[in-house]
Amino acid sequence: MAGFGQFFYKTFFWAYERGTWPYDVAVALILVFVLLTPRTWFHDQPQMGVPANTPGEVVLVRDNGASRTYKVDASILAPPEQTPLLENELHNALQKSLPELNNKRFTITRIDPVRDEQGTVVAYQVDVQR
Repeated sequence: MAGFGQFFYKTFFWAYERGTWPYDVAVALILVFVLLTPRTWFHDQPQMGVPANTPGEVVLVRDNGASRTYKVDASILAPPEQTPLLENELHNALQKSLPELNNKRFTITRIDPVRDEQGTVVAYQVDVQR
C-alpha cells in the first residue's frame, strides 16, 4: 500500500521527472481537461451589452436653475482609478456632449454611481453648478 500512497504523493506534488510515463499521463490529463471542458461549467460567457465603440448618453435628470443633475453613461469613461481623474473625465465628457456647457465654466459638485443588479457601475449621476 506504500506504493499507492507514494504514487498519489508524487502526482499531487508533481515530483515525477519529465519523460516518465506518470508525467506524460498527468500532462495529457491536464490538456484533456483544458481543451474539452465545456465553457458553461465555469459560467464564462461573453459579455452582452453596449459595444465599447458606441458613444454613451448624457441625459438631463433635474434642473434647479443654477444647478443641474445629469446621468452620464459609464461606457464613455475609462474605469475610474481615482476621484480627481474621474471628475476631470466627467468634466470633459459633459463639455463634449452638451452644447450648453461647451466652452463654459461649470463645477461638478457631486458624483453618484448608478449600479445594475450585479453591482456594476453603468452610469454616473452628476450634479453640475454653473
